[in-house]
Amino acid sequence: MQMRRAAQAAGAPATHAAVDVPVGPSANLSVGESGERPAGTPAGGPGERRAGAAARPSEDPPGDAPSAGHATGPTTGPAVDAPSAHGDSLDAFAGHLALQRGLSAHTVRAYVGDVGHLLQFAAAHGRRGVDDVDLPMLREWLAAMVAADLSRATLARRAAAVRAFFAWALRTGRVTHDPALRLASARIPAALPTVLDVEPVARMLEVARVRADDGDPLHLRDWSALELLYATGARVGEVAGADVDDADLVQRTLRVMGKGGKERVVPFGVPAARALAAWLGTGRPALAVDGSGSALYLGRRGRRVDQRQLREASHAVARLAGVTDVAPHALRHSAATHLLGGGSDLRSVQEVLGHASLATTQRYTHVSADRLRDSFRQAHPRA
Repeated sequence: MQMRRAAQAAGAPATHAAVDVPVGPSANLSVGESGERPAGTPAGGPGERRAGAAARPSEDPPGDAPSAGHATGPTTGPAVDAPSAHGDSLDAFAGHLALQRGLSAHTVRAYVGDVGHLLQFAAAHGRRGVDDVDLPMLREWLAAMVAADLSRATLARRAAAVRAFFAWALRTGRVTHDPALRLASARIPAALPTVLDVEPVARMLEVARVRADDGDPLHLRDWSALELLYATGARVGEVAGADVDDADLVQRTLRVMGKGGKERVVPFGVPAARALAAWLGTGRPALAVDGSGSALYLGRRGRRVDQRQLREASHAVARLAGVTDVAPHALRHSAATHLLGGGSDLRSVQEVLGHASLATTQRYTHVSADRLRDSFRQAHPRA
């Protein structure tokens, strides 16, 4: 299975994400998107087929989106399209990220877009060669993004992308020095994940079930996918990238490909199995077309569902249920917190979620402790 998915990643290098931070006072750059996703091919995104492989084109094509990595507005300084001038290097870097480091297609696009943005910024300031970029230029680039009021998370990711690029470029002989070795970036404040109580989640899933009674196959899909997201704690990209053969209704398990191309098998319960059986029995056949392939979840056109469609379904059902508007990832956070609250040990939850580090899973212990303290203060007579 991993060889099949790794082969799909070879398509990732050709995609360069455009960027949204001005390289000069009047520059405007936009973010490019992928095209239509054939259902039988792996899905990408923060996901994520699967995370760690190239992005499957989405169910809904973006139309005339600009090709990634190329500016759509004016820049200050010389009129140089740096991403085009360094296209070979960017393609090779994208291949390194996807095939050697096993990063998701979403991360590959983001990193390549970040590096393309730096190179265009440098070209606009007279630094046309990659080797012409030095530490003061990198700091000036970050300062421009701070002035543009970008978030700390974006700054940290772009600094990480540039550090990865120059380290790779030095190893492969594309530059003679690494200017990013001493590049510092902003610390990202530790934020606790958004978590719903058990009752709001149950209300959401019940609303999704009732809505599916109208016979609309898309509503059946949404009910099944939301049940599976909460039951397995999987990422939305992992569920969107799953194939029919990955779901075992007898053993009640789902095989997913996580970040870094790591495969895992996660269990799910009876409610999710019931919803999945309804989807496979009546919903999926109603949408399937010749090009559907083995995709577990389909969009209206019969192609593999896009992550965005599942996010929209989560928002829509949350509104109908009168629940705080949540993205599918909040169902993952909630599942992890509820598992820990119900007595699961940290290592088991780590395996279910597919975290490489136990420290990542430990975030949910803080959430559980905070909720326990709140409950104590509300209920205990001597709180």
